[in-house]
Amino acid sequence: MSNDTIDTDRDLVLARLIDAPPEAVYRCWTEPALMTQWFAPKPWSTPRATVDLRVGGGNVVVMADEAGNEYPNPGQYLEIVPNKKLVFTDAYVGDWKPSAKPFFTCTLTFENEGGKTRYTAVARHWNKEDKEAHEKMGFHEGWGLVAAQLEEVAKGL
Repeated sequence: MSNDTIDTDRDLVLARLIDAPPEAVYRCWTEPALMTQWFAPKPWSTPRATVDLRVGGGNVVVMADEAGNEYPNPGQYLEIVPNKKLVFTDAYVGDWKPSAKPFFTCTLTFENEGGKTRYTAVARHWNKEDKEAHEKMGFHEGWGLVAAQLEEVAKGL
C-alpha cells in the first residue's frame, strides 16, 4: 500500500526496516509455531495461534496477559502474496462468516531492501473513532515493540 493511498482519518501505519529477509518475516506471520514466539507485546504472551492460509481462510491468534487471561483475535485472510503481502481483517472469522464487531483490516507488505525487509503495517479502521481508540490502546508502542520481537525471531530463521 503506497503512501498516497493512506487515509489519515482511518489508518495507523507502522514502518520498519527489519534485519531479516522478506521470506523469514513472512514465515513469522504465517506459521503458528513462529507467531506464538513474537505476536503479543511482552510481558504478554501468545499461547496459541491457528492459521488457514488461503483467501477466505480463518486465523485465530490468542494473546494472554500476565495473569493468564486470554484474548482471542479471530480474523480472515483477504489477500495473500507469498513473501510480499498479507491482508487480513477481523470483519470475518473464516469462510466469510461475519464477526460480531469489525474493527480493522490490516495490510502487511514485505519489500526486499538489500537482504533486509521494508516492513509496513497499515491498520485501516472502519471509522475515525475506531482509529482513535486503537491509537489510545497503544498501537504505535505495542506494534513497535512487537516488530522488534518479530525481527528477533526472523533473524534466527
